[in-house]
Amino acid sequence: MHTVTLIPGDGIGPEITEAAVQVVEAAGAPIQWDRQLAGMSAVDRHDTPLPDATLDSFRRNRAALKAPLTTPVGGGYRSVNVTLRQEFDLYANVRPALSFEGTQTRYGNVNLVTVRENTEGLYAGIEHYIKAEGKTIAAESIAVVTRSGCERIIEHAFRYARQTGRKKVTAVHKANILKCTSGLFLEIGREVAQKYPEIEFEDRIVDACAMQMAMHPDQFDVIVTTNLFGDILSDLAAGLVGGLGLVAGANIGREAAMFEPVHGSAPDIAGKNIANPTAMIIATVMMLDHLGEQAAARRIEQAVREVIREGKHVTADLKPGSICSTPEMAEAIAEKVRLAG
Repeated sequence: MHTVTLIPGDGIGPEITEAAVQVVEAAGAPIQWDRQLAGMSAVDRHDTPLPDATLDSFRRNRAALKAPLTTPVGGGYRSVNVTLRQEFDLYANVRPALSFEGTQTRYGNVNLVTVRENTEGLYAGIEHYIKAEGKTIAAESIAVVTRSGCERIIEHAFRYARQTGRKKVTAVHKANILKCTSGLFLEIGREVAQKYPEIEFEDRIVDACAMQMAMHPDQFDVIVTTNLFGDILSDLAAGLVGGLGLVAGANIGREAAMFEPVHGSAPDIAGKNIANPTAMIIATVMMLDHLGEQAAARRIEQAVREVIREGKHVTADLKPGSICSTPEMAEAIAEKVRLAG
């Protein structure tokens, strides 16, 4: 039995969390949930977005499934996602983007993975205002890029490629302009690549990479990059396969791992039970793989793909005009999981 910290999150989070729990239970996976709060729901109850009980639970279980959390824009508390990644040194953010048969996109052959450095760069949170005569005249942010941080994320990308049978790693940077930070990342990428001669290595400048991803995504396999670039490119990759509602991510450290959908909390549709639960369910697939429960993971993944391909029980973002609810789509997936069990 695996005990996993479960954070239902904000907005649509509780709805898609219940959908994911239902599907995992249908698979018979040996999971015991330790429910905890974070984000706005935690502020309302505990006056803090990240209670000690939640941190203690994650520290104890070393595995978490987290729904989207609301982060105030331009003020308020710091991102709980960033805090968790740094608190538990979840240095590798792994976001696969795979095409789903039955979705309305212009691409049918996308199969790429973004491996994003998760604790450094411009998201290190080192920033301040510069004031003069009582006014803010500038704001500065410091991008922290360390040798050790670069080495471990690039090593992670190559190990992932080797373990999953992928053939190429692309290091994405802006070393033509950011000669120190991106320059160091590129330098270390070239060094690490020499230890994996069976895997092709290339590098791309980030803006050119974005254009090529939109034009010819089939040329990419594993992309490894720094924090901000990875955040942007992984969302672009999600757009190629049908949107954020279909993509999940893993946050991996040496001692702990957290799994989540990559979309936001969507407060505008919260409580309506119309949110697409796919990303949250795919997050459980990644979690089960991490915990060594591959058989359950494959049954769930196959069931999700069958339901989306058939298009009978999918939410309106996947099939315009559909009146299928979140619980109805979850039940359709759970039923296929049970039949395959």
